[in-house]
Amino acid sequence: MLRPEPKNAPGADGFIIVAVLWILAALAALASVYAVYVANTAVAARVYDSRLETEALITASLELTAYRLIGFDDASRPSSGAFDFQLGPSHVSVAFRSEGARIDLNLAPKPLLAGLCVVLGAKPDDANSYADRIIAWRTKPPPGDRNPEADAYKDAGLNYGPRQAPFQNAAELRLVRDLPAALVDLALPFVTVFNGRAEIDANEAAPEVIAALPNMNSNVVDEILKERDPQNPQRVLSLLGAAASSVAVGGRKAARAAVHITLHTGRKVNADAVLLVSDNNSPEPFRILAWHDDFDGPI
Repeated sequence: MLRPEPKNAPGADGFIIVAVLWILAALAALASVYAVYVANTAVAARVYDSRLETEALITASLELTAYRLIGFDDASRPSSGAFDFQLGPSHVSVAFRSEGARIDLNLAPKPLLAGLCVVLGAKPDDANSYADRIIAWRTKPPPGDRNPEADAYKDAGLNYGPRQAPFQNAAELRLVRDLPAALVDLALPFVTVFNGRAEIDANEAAPEVIAALPNMNSNVVDEILKERDPQNPQRVLSLLGAAASSVAVGGRKAARAAVHITLHTGRKVNADAVLLVSDNNSPEPFRILAWHDDFDGPI
């Protein structure tokens, strides 16, 4: 005798439907997460490719800059120049200038440092004090147990002391005691640690740097800017008067390159780098001393 088929318990069909719907929802969520992951990975890969391309273009720019500086002595080495080139679909523009255009924080005398502070808006008495603080930062402490400069930093409530050794980076100027932050921001485009000499090159220096020279006035500055010629560097010396002792014309081993890149995507990237031409007996023709770019943010 055949027995009747058992019927599903009441509500069983509904439970199965709910379970299936939950599984489908979970799969949809997993698919969405995976889609986001794939999209983010693709974006990251494109950014990484652009980063590599940018670094390669900057490196090429510095090598081409070095090519224009190698093989000269300091007296005949070009002190500035500019060029453009195309590499694949990307375009690069480069302008380079001797670091002699900037005041060396480690070597400049007090009058030049104080003069720059005055040009940038400081009162003369304050400017002399600021110059003293800069020189104290780079100067070895006196012999003995007492270190007045370090004590002054401690008394000012600072949790660090003066380096009392050469500046390692121009941005260290922000750490010098009593220097106003606004003044430092204004000064950074005109100072360096790579000039290598106490004197500046008046043929390449910015007007603010020329105005910082001792016994300088606006009329002489204007005359220098009008008459100077990097191709004839000695021409400017006759215009300097008493400031001539603070000027050394001609190339330096260190040069700063401003690089402007337009990638194939249309994105623009800027870089600022300092390179040093090596001596003839060095295995490397040049070294990169500093490199900043705005690929990941402002320089």
